[in-house]
Amino acid sequence: MTADIITPPVDDPYLFGQIAAANSLSDVFAMGGRPIACLNLVGFPSGKLEPEVLHRIVAGALSKVTEAGAVLAGGHTTDDEEPKFGLAVTGIVHPEKYWSNAGARSGDALILTKPIGSGVLFNANLKGWVSKAALDECLETITTLNKTAAEVLARFEVHAATDITGFGLAGHGLEMAEGSDVALRIEAGVVPTLTEALAVYERGMTTGVNAVNQQLVEEKTLYERRLPTWHEQIFVDPQTSGGLLAAVPPAEADDAVAALHQAGVGKAVRIGTVEAFEGRHRLFFV
Repeated sequence: MTADIITPPVDDPYLFGQIAAANSLSDVFAMGGRPIACLNLVGFPSGKLEPEVLHRIVAGALSKVTEAGAVLAGGHTTDDEEPKFGLAVTGIVHPEKYWSNAGARSGDALILTKPIGSGVLFNANLKGWVSKAALDECLETITTLNKTAAEVLARFEVHAATDITGFGLAGHGLEMAEGSDVALRIEAGVVPTLTEALAVYERGMTTGVNAVNQQLVEEKTLYERRLPTWHEQIFVDPQTSGGLLAAVPPAEADDAVAALHQAGVGKAVRIGTVEAFEGRHRLFFV
């Protein structure tokens, strides 16, 4: 069972419900599981917002719960100063076939199924720095369930998997590396990014979480490729409903990416490799 609660990154309550639900459901998909039942977890300022706003949030969430093949079985609502919404999700997975984030093996290939950069785009949008096309692409990405990606990857040998959320690619990659007692070598120029995300970092935009994420990973991260400091920030950008990061045998990687593309997961890409840990750095960006 998993639970995630987020505050609105958008003004549209229906869209907010979709984003929150996709984010919550992702934890089950990241374990190779199938969501079964969900419970709403709501904080709502009843004195400030009309009931219709809450109805629209739940309707948006329900659309994604239904798409995931699960049911919305009820939930709990409390009065709060600002709207918060998430789901407690129960899923099932075969006890001998679930994916852990701690099983990556030296030699494995790393596959990422969605581009990164949603955190900084939401902040930059508040200043009017983001085009409508770029924002629409971002919203489409984060409302897309990891269901199809998980179903495709299940046809291959997945040694480890996780979803990329609040700690960013580097934070969740470090978690996988430490749990597996390996190091990850990531090709910085190959990692897919959302349109305009790097551009707004170059202009000086950031998020309130980047510095914290950077502190978590910096002592165990080595940039072998010289990058501007603003470019490095994309790897600690906090994601909402990010993609899956999966470690698969190298012989299966190209077929897995091709199968993902064929199934509609068009931005999936092989971003690096797993290698033996040699005593200090867990993440290498090359």
